[in-house]
Amino acid sequence: MADESFVTKVRNNPLFKSFLFYSAFRAVYGFGILLFAYFFATSTEAPWWVTALIFIASMIFSRILFKFIKSKTGSSEAPSE
Repeated sequence: MADESFVTKVRNNPLFKSFLFYSAFRAVYGFGILLFAYFFATSTEAPWWVTALIFIASMIFSRILFKFIKSKTGSSEAPSE
C-alpha cells in the first residue's frame, strides 16, 4: 500500500521507537528504584538524606545503564531528517 496512514508512519519512525524504548526502560527502572528506596527507608535507621542520595545515584546510574543498553541493542540510529 503506497498510502501509509499517519499511525503507521509514526510507529515506523526511529525516533518514536527510541522514545517508546526509553519510556519502558524508565518505567521499569523507576519502579524498581522506588521499591528499593521505600524498603530501605522503612527498614533502616538511616537519615532521610541517605534515601535522597540513593535517588541521585540512581539518576546517574540509569543514564549510564541506558547508554550501555542502547549501544548493545544497536538503537543508536539517528532519525532521518
